[in-house]
Amino acid sequence: MSRQWWVAHVLAAGVLAGGGVLAGGAPAWAGAPVPAEVPAGRPADQLSGTRAAAAEDARRRVTILAKTHPAAEVRVSAWNALRHSRGDEAVAEWLAPGGGFDYAKQRARDARSRNKAFCERVLRTHTEEFSPEVRVAAGRALKGTAADQAAFVTSGYAEAQRRDRLARETAARHEQGDTAGARDFVRTVAEHDPGEQVRVAARWALRAGAGEADVAEFFGYGWLNGASLDLESHRTRNADAETLRHHALSRLIGEAVAAEQALRGATDAAQARAEAERAWKAVADHAGAARTAWLAEQAAATAQAENWKHIAETAGQSADSLWKHMAEPAGAQHETWATERAGAAEAAMFWQDMADRARDGENRARG
Repeated sequence: MSRQWWVAHVLAAGVLAGGGVLAGGAPAWAGAPVPAEVPAGRPADQLSGTRAAAAEDARRRVTILAKTHPAAEVRVSAWNALRHSRGDEAVAEWLAPGGGFDYAKQRARDARSRNKAFCERVLRTHTEEFSPEVRVAAGRALKGTAADQAAFVTSGYAEAQRRDRLARETAARHEQGDTAGARDFVRTVAEHDPGEQVRVAARWALRAGAGEADVAEFFGYGWLNGASLDLESHRTRNADAETLRHHALSRLIGEAVAAEQALRGATDAAQARAEAERAWKAVADHAGAARTAWLAEQAAATAQAENWKHIAETAGQSADSLWKHMAEPAGAQHETWATERAGAAEAAMFWQDMADRARDGENRARG
């Protein structure tokens, strides 16, 4: 996995989702008209700017999904939405509840898709040096039929693992390295690693009855497999959450724009101002909560990036043969999580901007 591959995904780190829509299909901020005459102090360009910023971020985030979502079905569907001739309207419909995003996720839950994704993950996390038989079997399954992939999941993977383990046991014993010292380190990983699935993999390597081969396999592929699952979980969780946030943002902006426009010629000016102020406050509160969520994701990504940086440095300095399998992958993991961290910061900045725009709307409503 090259450095260039990760750098190419720097846009992906903002992680996920995009602008929502109302039940009718098109987002409120895309369809709400701006009157030719607006009340003094309520310039049309401010309303248009808020709608345009939301629409632009929606498209940018769908691009992120197209590049980094763990499910291939979602990535392909996202590209199709971005290339649609109807532009932002198609993007909004794709992100709507029950739209293309949800449909693609449902397809990804299909057993065939899960089997293929498992084969792909095995190839990403098992090196040629440590697991040659597994890699050959996974590659063969991916090139084969759906039945071949299902067979690999149900029995082929375990059988290939057995062959690899036998080959390692036949090799010189010293090649396994200092498994006693490694066991202590794995115990630390099991207790303190920021990734839930990595901790699970470490505990499995230390389970009752586990031996030196299990510790070696944790270093050989278990660690990276857990890390891959943690990254998938991170991206999937943020994709789902951010899609819902943008759908709500679309609705709230539409309500606020309509409330502010209703000030023109309102019979009860005080009530109309209060309603417009309340509507913009709802946008600000929603944006503030989204920003808080992204700041938490930024902190989590920071912990992961720092952890993998330490692992990469340790692996690079160690003469133990067990660690040689981790040096390059750990460096790649560090870069990935650093990118996720940068993207989370970018997402938090977007929501801060939305909150600021909404507060401007509150101030205009007050007059």
